[in-house]
Amino acid sequence: MPVGILKHMSHFTALTIAGSDSGGGAGIAADLKTFQALGVHGTCAITAITSQNTLGVQAVFDVPPRVIESQIDSVMADFEVIYAKTGMLSRVETVECVARKARDYGLKLVVDPVMAAEAGGRLLNQDAVEALKEFMLPLAEVATPNVFEASALSGILVNDVESAKEACKAIHALGARRVVVTGGHIGGIDVLYDGSFKVFRGELVKGGTHGTGCTYSAAITAYLARGESVENACSKAKEFVRNAVTRSMDVGHGVRPVNPGGIK
Repeated sequence: MPVGILKHMSHFTALTIAGSDSGGGAGIAADLKTFQALGVHGTCAITAITSQNTLGVQAVFDVPPRVIESQIDSVMADFEVIYAKTGMLSRVETVECVARKARDYGLKLVVDPVMAAEAGGRLLNQDAVEALKEFMLPLAEVATPNVFEASALSGILVNDVESAKEACKAIHALGARRVVVTGGHIGGIDVLYDGSFKVFRGELVKGGTHGTGCTYSAAITAYLARGESVENACSKAKEFVRNAVTRSMDVGHGVRPVNPGGIK
């Protein structure tokens, strides 16, 4: 086999399908920085453009479905992508478009059901929540809701580990193969469910939190692309986010963004 082909096949590649963050702390920006930090080449399809900073989301401009489709087609025509993650999908038309393209290409998805920005501002229309449940969760290799998203998707108020377990089971029943409820709001404890439970203990550390959800789901995607098991990917992603929080830089005037790849 030619050396060039061997070199090409030696690289890991992942795709993020998500919104932009003009403040650079979350969304596509966080995903690509995370992929790079973990030795994975990042490709992207932008679903929405946000006017956003550390203080919140000031405006959202949805990308037309045909443009999202074109981006995904372009990536898939050239790159060997197996794992992709979804982030901000904003509206019903976007959810349906991304689900259709994921099925077309047989992508293994990490679904981050983004509903709001850490710094404030809604990123998923209310009517799109049901579309997310109907079209995206059945395609999810892993779904990564935080406690608020898990509550919205499951109808169960998540405020401790036991309610997180119940929410995991309810979301799993909607079609997601595996569900991990992230525990930044329940003492840093994550709960993974794939028919049985795995609890990842942790601690809350000081630092910026803007972009934690995006960074976590992107890290899981990168580790899966590198061949890790889901359990190992979740464990390593948790530690990666912890370090990204502690490395966060004091920029802006609101919620400090995580720092996935740089020095403190």
